[in-house]
Amino acid sequence: MLSYQHIYHAGNLADVHKHGLLAWMLEYLTRKDKPLSYLETHAGRALYDLTDAAAQKTGEAAQGIERAADWFDVSHPYARVLEKVRATHGSAAYPGSPLIAAHLLRPQDRIHLAELHPQEHAALDLAMSPYPARCHLSDGFDMAYALCPPTPRRGLLLIDPSYEIKSDYVEIPRHIGKLHRAWNVGTIALWYPILTGKSHLPMLAALMRAHPEALRHEVAFPPARPGHGMVGSGMLVLNPPYGLDGEAKRLGAEFARLN
Repeated sequence: MLSYQHIYHAGNLADVHKHGLLAWMLEYLTRKDKPLSYLETHAGRALYDLTDAAAQKTGEAAQGIERAADWFDVSHPYARVLEKVRATHGSAAYPGSPLIAAHLLRPQDRIHLAELHPQEHAALDLAMSPYPARCHLSDGFDMAYALCPPTPRRGLLLIDPSYEIKSDYVEIPRHIGKLHRAWNVGTIALWYPILTGKSHLPMLAALMRAHPEALRHEVAFPPARPGHGMVGSGMLVLNPPYGLDGEAKRLGAEFARLN
């Protein structure tokens, strides 16, 4: 399915959760001089204009980053990237995870991004053209299987599907199991929505049975609009960087104030 476009949801509270933790992890991983690999299976277009009609239509950014920006100290890597991106692209710009990674990684690191939607891939390629990133027009799991274990072997894989394809909930535990076996030293981070219909629960149960040592962090928030089914955001991280649990708790306390 190629209908999903993240511009409708860019900068929402789920992005704040996911991107805040992602930025923290990337900064932690770059504290060592050793190079690393960053892989992303569902990259989107990387750069979003929150004044775009599609973003304005849902109002999710207004409920998200526009109210949550002060949750992050100016020294936090997420806040630093937001400041740099808006200094370059304007105050309504919002960075997706590929652009967050590009700003936090170093010349010796490698970035591989997959996006299957042709228009989104073209926008991704353009947004990432100033950076040393490889943008693959391909299925994200196909890319991950082809590269894992990547060179360099240190690094992080972000899996961030739209979940519009309902089989994702069944297939993701299998994908993560295979990728973890192929790249057992890599940090594998899965984002998932928390929905009123609870369709994510069987997937999470399968993942936690297979990976009981994984860090699982969830936050709840009010629906962005009446009838909206997403009421929270989750991150499951295999081989989490040291200290991520503390950052997750800090961020969770900010979300708790919304309810």
